[in-house]
Amino acid sequence: MQETGKPDVCVEDKLNTYLNKKEVQEALHAKLVGVTKWTTCSTVLHYDYQNLEIPTIPILGSLVKFGIRVLVYSGDQDSVIPLMGTRSLVSGLAKEIGLNTTVTYRAWFQGKQVAGWTQVYGDNILSYATVRGAAHEVPFSQPERSLVLIKAFLEGKPLPTII
Repeated sequence: MQETGKPDVCVEDKLNTYLNKKEVQEALHAKLVGVTKWTTCSTVLHYDYQNLEIPTIPILGSLVKFGIRVLVYSGDQDSVIPLMGTRSLVSGLAKEIGLNTTVTYRAWFQGKQVAGWTQVYGDNILSYATVRGAAHEVPFSQPERSLVLIKAFLEGKPLPTII
């Protein structure tokens, strides 16, 4: 959003410009292989329609079994992927691989505002979170809350409670 409160229709152009800066690519350890510049969409990857319906939950389960922390999140206004379905899948995965709930379903906060809900399984190895007010592309519709979410995950910290 711009300061006027109106959507910035050029945000994709700004993102492409930013991600094509050499210093940004170096900081992200990103290497352009097979392309000359970063773009939102390209023809480098070819998706087979048979692969569109491959379930990802078993892949997440494999990551967790190898000790890789996993965060699954949904916007609570996502019309593409319903948050209750995601929550059920994550809960089912935790049960299937024998992880107990270590943080019961609770609100998490950004400042003094409820930013969403979260539940954690195992020793912070599998986490589920919702982002309040977010649509399908969570970081686009709720960038501040997304930053709090990803920062906590990367630092291995719990999502904030009210201050």
